[in-house]
Amino acid sequence: MEFAEVLRRRRMVREFEDRSIAPELVERILASGQRGPSAGYVQGFAFLVLTEADDLRRFWPFAPNQTRYKPRVMNAPLADRASYLERRAEPRWPAPYWQIDTGMAAILMLLAAVDAGLDGFLFWLMPDAKAAYPDSEVAAHVQRFRDEFGIPDGCDPIGAIAIGHRAEDLPPQRANVTAERREYETFIHHGRW
Repeated sequence: MEFAEVLRRRRMVREFEDRSIAPELVERILASGQRGPSAGYVQGFAFLVLTEADDLRRFWPFAPNQTRYKPRVMNAPLADRASYLERRAEPRWPAPYWQIDTGMAAILMLLAAVDAGLDGFLFWLMPDAKAAYPDSEVAAHVQRFRDEFGIPDGCDPIGAIAIGHRAEDLPPQRANVTAERREYETFIHHGRW
């Protein structure tokens, strides 16, 4: 597939078929994330890969807001949990490059999934959003996730990626999505803001 087509096709898909992904595709997608840039070449991101049914069953309760509204998201046979290692501390950096690096690795994996004929969805693990919750509840939810999957201290969970085969009956992207996309001229500035 041409790169321009990969970019055009990439979208966040929240409904998947109940189909497995070939192990070699999983490895190819994961390896793509390693090709992203890394500030100071720290390479501090890490991914918890869940492909076994029991692991996925333990994972989805940590994403109640995703599973309630789009239960077919649980059909995704691959879930990555992105974290950034403690080596991130670089006081001279003007931005949180540990998060930027991890985001770049994530987008490369999402693009690799599209190139392989799959789709993906990047999301955050939050407690149930039906009620207002204090920051301490979010921290406790993330800590329960860390405990469940043995994520070591010093690894900050950043997000999750579900990858799988797009559901065949998934409705087309809303027509207004293109209309809502910002005009090129509103975010590109040549020579001067």
